[in-house]
Amino acid sequence: MHKAFQPLKPATNKLLQRRWDQTQYEQHRTKVSTAQPIVDTKGMKTPAHIQLKLKKRQLHEERLAIIERDNQLLSAKLSDIVCSKGLVDHWNHYPERSLNAEKRRDQLLQVTHQNRAIYQRITARKSEYRRQLWLDDWEKVEQRRDDIARYPRGLTNKQTPSCCVLHLTMVGIHVPLEICTVCDDSEANAFAAAHPQ
Repeated sequence: MHKAFQPLKPATNKLLQRRWDQTQYEQHRTKVSTAQPIVDTKGMKTPAHIQLKLKKRQLHEERLAIIERDNQLLSAKLSDIVCSKGLVDHWNHYPERSLNAEKRRDQLLQVTHQNRAIYQRITARKSEYRRQLWLDDWEKVEQRRDDIARYPRGLTNKQTPSCCVLHLTMVGIHVPLEICTVCDDSEANAFAAAHPQ
């Protein structure tokens, strides 16, 4: 193996040169591994009051004390129950009432007063519509419509055609009014007076 070794500098004996180079390399690696930094990069040490966190420990101890006290009270109650006959006063005779009943009552009264005030304002307000003007305008419109119309309006409802006229129109034959058995005498007389033959 030493024959295949190629030193950096010319050497008469490659075997010895290889051993010397290997020894120097190992010494170099040892120095590198044990070297100490010249600049201190460790940083500041954490203060003691931050490491201990006394406030957190105090809160934890207080919480444990509260839990311990509650446990003692609970154990005392359980021991009293065990030592007694086992009767437990679990009846709560409290009246049922709402916590915000007064507030809701005040709100209801306020809304009632507001509604009453609004109602009074609405009822006290006079109408802005003039009904008499509308009626007068409608009468004028009807008068103009009657003036424009070819035939008078409203007479069709007043006129009731006599059954005799209907009979004469339907049959197409002249029938004396006295022979009509459907109409009474008053209608026949009225028709005869209005239409003389």
